[in-house]
Amino acid sequence: MRIAIASDHAAVHLRAHLVESLVRQGHDVDDLGCDADARVDYPDFAAAVAGAVVTQQADRGILLCGTGIGMSIAANKIVGIRAALVHDVTTARLASEHNDANILCIGARIAGPLVAEECITAWLSTAFDPRHRARLAKIAAME
Repeated sequence: MRIAIASDHAAVHLRAHLVESLVRQGHDVDDLGCDADARVDYPDFAAAVAGAVVTQQADRGILLCGTGIGMSIAANKIVGIRAALVHDVTTARLASEHNDANILCIGARIAGPLVAEECITAWLSTAFDPRHRARLAKIAAME
């Protein structure tokens, strides 16, 4: 799977860890930054990953910031994006199963590297349940 990933300055180290983990699992990873601990604006990175997903340059996206809240708000402004903020395996699994989330958002100040890895694994390995298709259609109509 081709995955686009980005973070702001608060999650640089978590992003580096997750990129290595995803590559070890055999995924193609597009690391879209940021490049250092210097303060940056998270909406720029949310737009980059969301753009890659909606143009099908990536199958899915992962966004990281301090809490994950800002990234999820910003990414969900892009038509066609369903970004889910998750904190554990259950919310990650349900983001895929119920919401067909195409971007996963995680807070580096909320979840450590192992929890983040477990969330990503659950999200990527859970199929969307088509029973929820009508709900997604309603969300798309709101866009």
